[in-house]
Amino acid sequence: MDHSSRLHELSKRLAAIYKKNPKTDSVWLGGSVSRGWQAQYSDIELYVCWKGEPNEEDRLQPVLMVQGEIIEFHDYEDGEWSETYFADETKMEISHFLTSAVSSALNDLTASFSTSPDQQCLASALFYGKPLEGHRTFHYLRNQVTHYPAALKDAMILKNLELGNRWKNRGPLAAREDWLMLCQLMAATENKLMSVLFALNEMYIHHPAYKWQRNSLNEMNIKPCDAAGRMESVFLEHPAKGLILLEGLLEDVYKLVQKECPHLNLQKIKKSNSLERYRAKGEETPNRFRSRS
Repeated sequence: MDHSSRLHELSKRLAAIYKKNPKTDSVWLGGSVSRGWQAQYSDIELYVCWKGEPNEEDRLQPVLMVQGEIIEFHDYEDGEWSETYFADETKMEISHFLTSAVSSALNDLTASFSTSPDQQCLASALFYGKPLEGHRTFHYLRNQVTHYPAALKDAMILKNLELGNRWKNRGPLAAREDWLMLCQLMAATENKLMSVLFALNEMYIHHPAYKWQRNSLNEMNIKPCDAAGRMESVFLEHPAKGLILLEGLLEDVYKLVQKECPHLNLQKIKKSNSLERYRAKGEETPNRFRSRS
């Protein structure tokens, strides 16, 4: 049995164990395995929905039944219980939710147009998930996210194109060769551009840190030319050169938004993002990198 088949079979066996509990409503497979993106070190991500709150015994019993070794065991926080454990030489990441809470969170996303990353990730887990147990509940929840609302698209674009005051420090940071802070700024900005591209393609964000970035970009139809290569190069080139590449990506994203969403007025946002803080006397942007761009 190949690695992919083994992970799927193990997922089915675990789901059947969780479903033995009468309080369990639905179990589905998420993460890279559900999308066919798994690699050698991929783990299994299971989402378990409950009719009533799971207690510690409800969560520990399946671990004991597969002779699992617990790595982390988290109490209820932000609408979720979670644990991580090893079993059959594989890491299991389990997320538990009340079915009613999932439905409410998805309603905030699709009816109130919340831009919460956590709700986006939950929607993505359902949209791309593979039902293992409790198919009826799974499809009831998934039907809430089959349509990506136009108002959510606009909200995501406008929120994430606002790069904030820190972006205005990019020139002085490059001039001072303050590389650590500049790279942190560039990473935060690229995250925002990824959020805009997800929205333009009417795709829910699947991971708060944009794991599997290249795979995600490959699935997008609306994106800058050579988006994956250029976004990777931002962090593979010298930081000053990377900043120039990032500024070029930002301009291309502006053009895509104006083409796909002509009703959105970007003038104020573009003007704000173009500003830079005053440099100290004698500071100059390293032009040697601009000459090669």
